[in-house]
Amino acid sequence: MPTPSTPAERRVALVTGASRGIGRAVALRLARDGRRVILASRSQGPLGEVRSLIEETGGSAATCVVDVGDAPALQRAVEGVIDAEGRLDIVVNNAGITKDGLTLRMSDADFDEVLRTNLTSAFVVSRAAARAMMKHRFGRIVNIGSTSGVVGNAGQANYAAAKAGLIGLTKSLARELGGKGVTANVIAPGFIETDMTAGLPDEVKARVMEAMALKRLGTPDDIAAAVAYVSSDEAGYLTGQTICVDGGLTMC
Repeated sequence: MPTPSTPAERRVALVTGASRGIGRAVALRLARDGRRVILASRSQGPLGEVRSLIEETGGSAATCVVDVGDAPALQRAVEGVIDAEGRLDIVVNNAGITKDGLTLRMSDADFDEVLRTNLTSAFVVSRAAARAMMKHRFGRIVNIGSTSGVVGNAGQANYAAAKAGLIGLTKSLARELGGKGVTANVIAPGFIETDMTAGLPDEVKARVMEAMALKRLGTPDDIAAAVAYVSSDEAGYLTGQTICVDGGLTMC
């Protein structure tokens, strides 16, 4: 079986939403661990910066510009990665958006767009990658969920529904693909220091931290560390699980 330490047979990982925040941290960590990382996002500029950081430290990366909300384009993009690399061992479905609002005021368009971007994209990527993974009898599907998908959150009916849907999708993938050496797991972040949480009022952050066992917001590197483990060879007996990386906020 190939190992990450063998350059010619290095594991290939695809990370969506890799230009910033959690996706960027995950991409940098996987590259540091010896993976060849395919960076996917809607804009080439930020992806180029992440690629340069990886290559400057001796890592290997390529970029893939695609809108994950466009299912046919996303399908073609994943197939293109497999054709170019000859394999696809790890996918991290991280790309996501928010369109928050109370349910009574939420439009159909805002509900649909969040589900298409946050849930349907993970299905499309996983479906496209599964055959290549099964062929090599190795695969790691990692879906970035949220504690909102575990316990719900007022004002996020669309986001919570999408993230809860990821949990069901992941369990189904785990059952369908496990016999071929492919695992599927959810990493569910809590409140992480990213662009999504930067605009929260200080009083909201204070209330959240008070409810946490660890009394601090998480960092993208906290999530990247969890992804690094569940996507590793060592995590071959872990599948169908939702791992909350939330400082003890939900104890899920």
